[in-house]
Amino acid sequence: MTPLLVWLSPSFPVGSYAYSHGLEWAVEAGDVRDLASLEAWLATLLEHGGPWSDAVLLALTHNAVCAKDDMELCKIAELAAALSPSKERRMETLNQGAAFLAALRAAWPCAAFERAKPFENEIAFPVAVGLAAAGHGLALLPTLEAYLVSFATNLVSAAVRLIPLGQTDGTKAVAKLVPLAKKIAGRAAHATVDDIGGAAFRSDIASMRHETPIYEVVSFMSGPLRVGIGGPVGSGKTALMEALCKRFRDRYEICAIHQ
Repeated sequence: MTPLLVWLSPSFPVGSYAYSHGLEWAVEAGDVRDLASLEAWLATLLEHGGPWSDAVLLALTHNAVCAKDDMELCKIAELAAALSPSKERRMETLNQGAAFLAALRAAWPCAAFERAKPFENEIAFPVAVGLAAAGHGLALLPTLEAYLVSFATNLVSAAVRLIPLGQTDGTKAVAKLVPLAKKIAGRAAHATVDDIGGAAFRSDIASMRHETPIYEVVSFMSGPLRVGIGGPVGSGKTALMEALCKRFRDRYEICAIHQ
């Protein structure tokens, strides 16, 4: 199971830190504002939102690879690429899937990756993870658990900065979500394609709103203006940040935080 610790680590080059699954808008709208509301938001997501469907897709992919059923694998990959409820969520899963597959082909090659050629230009993240896990002989249940915990951890990390929360509260949130992730992983391991679906509508709306933000004039009397810059790896975030700082440094006091 050791490869999972590397593949699903925040430092693995898939750009997971650049995506919030709509959490930024949820914080701005006041849906997520403290530890309790964050835990409730993420628990609902895991059980009824995109992560549940992702877990089922991962399991179906893993099963198809183990069964050497390439036709079924292609069907699952096509379905996974089409399921995203918004443009942003589609970009999130496809960009991470492509980056994950490219990184593993370079560092952890296996014969199973050849089966991804028919759909490698549009491979969803859970399909890529399921493909890699099965190809390297990793058991399904631990893979599902690691995938779901990694998802929750990534959003908690974003929430710590966005709300903001203290690191201790962030750790509490992850600890509370781990048992739920294990429970959902157990369900997903035995799920069928008919079990895919969800009811986390507020999260879906959040991702739609976040991809088409509405800007308005605001008063800065109550505190500083915070501007976040996000995007996939190599999209030019650092260069944009440098240009903005140089452009406005003579007019405003600027504090730049780069991660």
